[in-house]
Amino acid sequence: MVRIISLCALAAFSLYPVHGINLDVTSVDSIKSAASSLASQLVGYYPAHNSTDFAVGLLPNPCSWWEAGSLFDTLIQYAHLTGDSQYNSIVSAGLQAQVGQNRDFAPLNESATEGNDDQATWALAAMSAAEAQLANGNATQWLALADTVFNVLVQRWDNATCSGGLRWQVYAFAIGFDYKNSASNGNFFQLASRLARFTGNATYSNWANTVYAWTKQTGFIDSKWNVYDGAPIVNDNCTEVNKVQYSYPAGSILSGVAHMYNITGSSTWQAELNGLLNRTLSVFFVNGTAPATEVACEATGCSLDQMAMKGLLGHWLADTMQMAPYTSATIMPLFTRSAQAAASVCDDTGCSEFWDGKHTGINGNATGDVGTSIDALSFVQGLLWQEAGLLGLPATVNGTATIPVNATSSGATSTPTKKNAGASMRAETSLLISVLGFMMWVML
Repeated sequence: MVRIISLCALAAFSLYPVHGINLDVTSVDSIKSAASSLASQLVGYYPAHNSTDFAVGLLPNPCSWWEAGSLFDTLIQYAHLTGDSQYNSIVSAGLQAQVGQNRDFAPLNESATEGNDDQATWALAAMSAAEAQLANGNATQWLALADTVFNVLVQRWDNATCSGGLRWQVYAFAIGFDYKNSASNGNFFQLASRLARFTGNATYSNWANTVYAWTKQTGFIDSKWNVYDGAPIVNDNCTEVNKVQYSYPAGSILSGVAHMYNITGSSTWQAELNGLLNRTLSVFFVNGTAPATEVACEATGCSLDQMAMKGLLGHWLADTMQMAPYTSATIMPLFTRSAQAAASVCDDTGCSEFWDGKHTGINGNATGDVGTSIDALSFVQGLLWQEAGLLGLPATVNGTATIPVNATSSGATSTPTKKNAGASMRAETSLLISVLGFMMWVML
């Protein structure tokens, strides 16, 4: 049932003071201030930022290696959306420290245990760095890293079992080698779609089509656009789909679909985008009414890895709105509510895992950590999605934008579109009108 809420009531809701980090969702300055506080908090979990006693690019135990890549990716988005580049040198050094001897994000200290989803996570961060021209506008080095991992994943595509797809783990001795999952294949799909958009090279878009089609045919995305975790390889097949749902692979696939729609303007990709978006919002914002929730684990307690997942969803929802602006009318009411809920349970020491209004600060059944700070920052900074220009190429949703002639399928180079300087000058009144307009219709 849809209920129309008056603008006065919405304005009161939007400006209602929170008990954690102060956030006024109608004010660009307030959003940037809150994001700045959360970014500072997040960097505080990364000891190498102010000490030479810790390895560059790594988080302390028990944090996973992939989570450091997600931290850097989150900070790249922070710089792009807020214009605050103070952490760019930290991010650049962290990414470069983990590229490994083959420049494929398989460093010796991690190569034996990393999964395909882990490696692709770092490649996605490199892709973000290329799109944002991190480090004095040098996109080429980042693009080469993303392309190298893309080619590694192409080589690992396994047609011998389940008619295709990536295994979760790389090596046969690893638990998870005999399992194909939506996280690994979703990240591969997103990487391919973003490389396609950035370079205009058909090799990437062809692979994006292949991976997405396989993911649907295998049942990891069902007819109602539920995204499931994966399936064990049994008798060379993947028919026993594990139907647990995590926000991370759903968000990754959603971002890839949005990029394919942005490239093509295709009604087919738009239909996929609409179906996947509506189902993802229904599942992880519980019937389209609650703040973002990691439904698979929050009731019983999420692991450290799982705590960062809904932040990645928030990151990719913001990307989706940039790639397909019409989706903001659907996303923004829930996104705004989640940003407010996240800010309300953060303080100077960390953020809570729970945004349900039943917990305050970081003391109730959860303690602040890297993942919960990624969660909060991603949703707060994502409110600025329309304040920043598009990353990469092309900049229009019609499939006809000019593509750089020097784009190649390996070691690709491109000249990405820089952030629209004028966009950051929009007045706060524009954001107020936008937020209130999106929030006029709230699903109850």
